[in-house]
Amino acid sequence: MFPVMERFTNRIMRLAAKSDYKPMKQRALARALNIADEDYNSFKAALEELRRQGKIVIGSKSCISLPEMANRVTGTFQATSRGFGFVRPDKATAQGDLFIPRGESLDAVDGDQVVAQVIRRERRGQEGRLTGRVVEILKRQETQFVGTVLRRDKQWFIQPDGKTITELIAVDDPGAKDARIGDKVLVEILRYPTEGSFAHGVILEKLGKSGTSAAELKGVIRRFGLEEKFSRSTLGETRQVISRFETAETQAAGKREDIRDRVIITIDPQDARDFDDAISLRHTKHGMWELGVHIADVSHFVREGGHLDEEARRRGNSVYLPQHVLPMLPELLSNGICSLQEGQDRYVKSAYIELDRQGEVVSTRFANSVMRSARRLAYEDAELILEGKTGGFEGKVVQLLKEMEKLAQIIQKRREAAGMLRLEMPKAELIYDEKGHVVDARPESTSFPHVMIEMFMIEANEAVARLLDGLRVPFLRRVHAEPDSLATGNTARIVKLCGYMIPKNINRKGLQQLLDSVRGKPESFLINLAVLKSMQRAEYSPTPIGHYALASEHYCHFTSPIRRYPDLTVHRLLEAYLEGRLTRSTVRDFPDFEQLEETGAHCSQTERQAEEAEDELRTVKILQMLAKRIGEDMLAVVVSVTNFGMFVQCEKFLIEGLIRAEDIQRFRQNRKGKKQGRRLQERGGKFIDNCPYRIGQEVKVRVAAVNVPGRLLDLALV
Repeated sequence: MFPVMERFTNRIMRLAAKSDYKPMKQRALARALNIADEDYNSFKAALEELRRQGKIVIGSKSCISLPEMANRVTGTFQATSRGFGFVRPDKATAQGDLFIPRGESLDAVDGDQVVAQVIRRERRGQEGRLTGRVVEILKRQETQFVGTVLRRDKQWFIQPDGKTITELIAVDDPGAKDARIGDKVLVEILRYPTEGSFAHGVILEKLGKSGTSAAELKGVIRRFGLEEKFSRSTLGETRQVISRFETAETQAAGKREDIRDRVIITIDPQDARDFDDAISLRHTKHGMWELGVHIADVSHFVREGGHLDEEARRRGNSVYLPQHVLPMLPELLSNGICSLQEGQDRYVKSAYIELDRQGEVVSTRFANSVMRSARRLAYEDAELILEGKTGGFEGKVVQLLKEMEKLAQIIQKRREAAGMLRLEMPKAELIYDEKGHVVDARPESTSFPHVMIEMFMIEANEAVARLLDGLRVPFLRRVHAEPDSLATGNTARIVKLCGYMIPKNINRKGLQQLLDSVRGKPESFLINLAVLKSMQRAEYSPTPIGHYALASEHYCHFTSPIRRYPDLTVHRLLEAYLEGRLTRSTVRDFPDFEQLEETGAHCSQTERQAEEAEDELRTVKILQMLAKRIGEDMLAVVVSVTNFGMFVQCEKFLIEGLIRAEDIQRFRQNRKGKKQGRRLQERGGKFIDNCPYRIGQEVKVRVAAVNVPGRLLDLALV
């Protein structure tokens, strides 16, 4: 399929697969997707291609919908903690997911690839729901699990961590691995659970005492299959690279632009160790700004096809867990000769971007350079300088920071006028004791130095993408698809429940106004989250669909090659351009579209895996702390309502907890008398229809119970 056509086929399929989608005609579908007039022919071609492949059907009155679900479907099983589950078909259908009642899942666990048989088609109001049973397991998503050893009635069990499998796993002899009650272990399942029997497994590794920082860290690393140690061949190649660098440093530096006399600084988090970007800024004789973004030249050290390259590609990215980093490259490189350390000569790829007084790009230039950082600043240092607290900082560094602030404000204004979205998603910075346990949290800094560096990195990434696009060479882009429809579905419902409205034909400006109107309010988090969820995740792909949130037509990642493999692939193309090997006539000598699709899909997956692992360990550490604070009160915001209760987001720790429906009813009875409680009961129907609290409402809650292995937090209203 042609890359341009793929831009529309993906959007059509996402919209048609939504639970609230109603079949519509071609023109109506184009309006729902905000298809521009000049793109309408490509949109029609995409529809025809999907029809030809059988992914959509054109039914009565020429309305477009997904095909009906067949009697036998293949898909992914999604388990719930209440015993039932769903099968998400590999090919989207008009009925969505297939409901699997308790006892009909064979021995499938969450994430397994299965075949399911439809056993009942029923009608509920105007919507049909299909019920089925799992008849075959095609592929196990996971065979190894992490959990804690326990003993019941002379039988040994493992209580699994997380929600993938919630039943106990029976084991025979924990002593074979020196495991005792309360130890965290890695177990492989030999027989999966059925309706009448436990799963059965064997312990592979003892990880330590459950609840300790070391054991919980190892547990998350094992659960997500993350790599800790580098292979001997990779480390051997690393030492050879360093040896060659130290031997030929002077000669190699002589072939690069020497910018060691310029004032160049790095700004990073206080605890950062791998510094891969640095900034210079000066005025040209024509009154323009010359922004210099200097990025560690990892491609000089990590040659394509070597052991270092293969392992970096497999890892895809560095993984930043709480208080622990699993680097993409050995630390001899990532924290050593690649890192732009203060006062050290370092090889970089420099992007020079000339901007006028309105922040518009006038020209760009790229070079291989050798630089020397004049000062390593933490974000807190930069913030002090911009507040006028300049004691202890050199005058040249202070002056540079002030000029950077001016330019960043101009760039930000230009980009927001062009439609760039700034989602306000709060983050909590965890505070630890000497044993690595969380003791508190505070809001993560959002000071202007963070925005400043972000603006400069975006400009550099965009500059490189423009260059490569102009050369018509396939490259790994950072793409973010336009949302299907913000004016309908779950996003509009949540915004309305929070007391706001989304215009029917909302554009970027309207979306910016909505986000600005809720900034700093309790409902801000929920509305920003709803908008974020309405969009596809940003990912790596050679398909030129642009970056919606940044309002960028061509965008890639160039600025972090120490920790992201896609950036390294971009650096290699830039190196070929600087050496004269990459021109429009030589693009066939470089990775083609299909190869880049495979690399992009892999790196997108490792990125998601890293984020999930980080979230998992953060959740564990916060729950461990809250387990010691039973009865403590805090503020929270209602984020969703179900028939069994409502979920709220704790404002300080940014963790989600459940307030059960029966507890809410009891609270209302005690607070407003039995008459109020009876009124809730007499309404009948589902709790979701009668919940007295609205989404986005701020409530005061109390920690009621914590289940760390199950990753569950129970709260009560106060």
